[in-house]
Amino acid sequence: MSVGVSTSAPLPPTSDTSMVTSTFSLVDYVVFILLLVFSLAIGLYHACRGWGRHTAGELLMADRKMGSLPVALSLMATFQSAVAILGVPSEIYRFGTQYWFLGCSYVLGLLIPAHIFIPVFYRLHLTSAYEYLELRFNKAVRICGTVTFIFQMVIYMGVVLYAPSLALNAVTGFDLWLSVLALGLVCAIYTALGGLKAVIWTDVFQSLVMFLGQLTVIIVGSAKVGGLGHVWDVASQHGRISGIELDPDPFVRHTFWTLAFGGIFLMLSLYGVNQAQVQRYLSSRTERAAVLSCYTVFPLQQLVLCMGSLIGLVMFAYYQEHPMSPQQSQAAPDQFVLYFVVDLLKGLPGLPGLFVACLFSGSLSTISSAFNSLATVTMEDLIRPWFPEFSEAWATMLSRSLAFGYGLLCLGMAYISSHMGPVLQAALSIFGMVGGPLLGLFCLGMFFPCANPPGAIVGLLAGLIMAFWIGIGSIVASMGSSMVASSSNGSSFSLPSNMTTATVTTLMLSTTLSRPTGLQRFYSLSYMWYSAHNSTTVIVVGLTVSLLTGGMRGRPLDPRTIYPVMPKLLALLPLSFQKRLSCRSCSQLHCLSCACSPGPAPGHQPVSREDAEWSPEGQQRGGDGQGQFSLSGEQTHFCPPGDLPVMWTQDPGLCLHSGRQQPEATL
Repeated sequence: MSVGVSTSAPLPPTSDTSMVTSTFSLVDYVVFILLLVFSLAIGLYHACRGWGRHTAGELLMADRKMGSLPVALSLMATFQSAVAILGVPSEIYRFGTQYWFLGCSYVLGLLIPAHIFIPVFYRLHLTSAYEYLELRFNKAVRICGTVTFIFQMVIYMGVVLYAPSLALNAVTGFDLWLSVLALGLVCAIYTALGGLKAVIWTDVFQSLVMFLGQLTVIIVGSAKVGGLGHVWDVASQHGRISGIELDPDPFVRHTFWTLAFGGIFLMLSLYGVNQAQVQRYLSSRTERAAVLSCYTVFPLQQLVLCMGSLIGLVMFAYYQEHPMSPQQSQAAPDQFVLYFVVDLLKGLPGLPGLFVACLFSGSLSTISSAFNSLATVTMEDLIRPWFPEFSEAWATMLSRSLAFGYGLLCLGMAYISSHMGPVLQAALSIFGMVGGPLLGLFCLGMFFPCANPPGAIVGLLAGLIMAFWIGIGSIVASMGSSMVASSSNGSSFSLPSNMTTATVTTLMLSTTLSRPTGLQRFYSLSYMWYSAHNSTTVIVVGLTVSLLTGGMRGRPLDPRTIYPVMPKLLALLPLSFQKRLSCRSCSQLHCLSCACSPGPAPGHQPVSREDAEWSPEGQQRGGDGQGQFSLSGEQTHFCPPGDLPVMWTQDPGLCLHSGRQQPEATL
């Protein structure tokens, strides 16, 4: 995946037309137009299929019948934006392969969502991720989370559409506003008419185009410079193959620790609590399919990272033999890849068009996900709770209108972005600043049963203030130092984001100058630690305020919204230790993870496993009226009426969900 990296805001198009020459042939235009036609056709197919019988649930959640493979490809395509396709190779070209170690963070960054976030969200039968916040806290926290997400996405939508179009225009002369309008309108139409199912299947098609476009550049480029072996040798000779940097200093931009461990929090904000991803998980036909899609993303993201890194190395080897022109060397970093592709593929009709299709496939997948997720949270969090009497036909029409309306808003934001100048970097940064606080808010609710609504709201505000303080402070500090910075030690400063790469370029002071101190030092914190720092701020402040305001005392706590951390940790201990600690653990578990409930709300799934059953009265079925919980091939555990099991233990005498000692379970 492309969390990445790298790039500055594109330079404005030059007025000197002699410096910009179009290299697009008729075949290239045909390839690019075919991308738009096929994407639109997929959306119209799903819109026309069953026209008049669509429900809001089908539009927003694909009728919850999607398989794991298309969901996995859609998850990958959502974050493989055009900014990332341009940014990762530029990062490798300029600074070497240290960034490649980000792949280490994918392990826990995907395992944790698969085994913690997905089960909790799926069993609650949510549509919007922010419904969880109301179930766990209250409606005010839900609205705070929703408004934060909408602000984040609206700011970013226009930028992710405008920035790659501007870069393409500056390099190839491809008409700027024609590409912006074509992408925005096509995306809005198929998203509004076809809903999430159309978005997922167009993501599948666009992900294949992205793979093909990048693979073409690697194959043609490596062939022209003598093969991948020669590419690696050239990169090694010039110090572009990085070793494992074990410096623990969090102010060093990229080290093994910042990438492998700081990246975990960045991945969690992307794959754990982001509405676009949660919506895809919940569209899966079963919980098992949702978890499997998360597992399938792992090799796909490793492949994407590998391909982006190889393009950067091939580009470096190519320009050692064919030096850049003065115009190219002075270009913004996000234009390097486009110049490279133009140089590499000229004389091969259709291939430049294929890479442009690859580039804009990244934009389409990201923007369509934004439209659909924004329509979903607006409908489910801001409209339906206040107007529950809406008929299904009105809800369906309103869902389509919202998606198309956000598409038009995206075009408006793209126009505003064209007049933002240096503020464009700040807009990119704002998107990235919100991911960490939202992650902290969900973790606060899921892992800390004592957290209450006042703590959640104050914690979220504290996290956002901290995020904006560090993020904007680093931009201002870098602008002040850029006049004395040398290009040889420029550092691409990238801010983490929820949907794709939000990037800002900063120029670091020359190493011959004294190291920054005080706030200047604080502002130089590596961007890979931003999500960890800001989410931790939310948790610490939220817990402090919660404890000072009495915790959850006197407030109802839905046990389905809590992940049982203590029982899970105890289950990792040997059975003998579990028995010794049973008395203490029962007491702790009673406080941390249990509560009595008459059963799930209508339409909700049981908290235990998807193969468990609920009676019409809301009680879980058991042999003698007791709650029943079992795993395949193991003993069945019976619990008192009204109690919900939280986890299964191999010790049948230990009731981990309620903190009470139970009789021996029967088969």
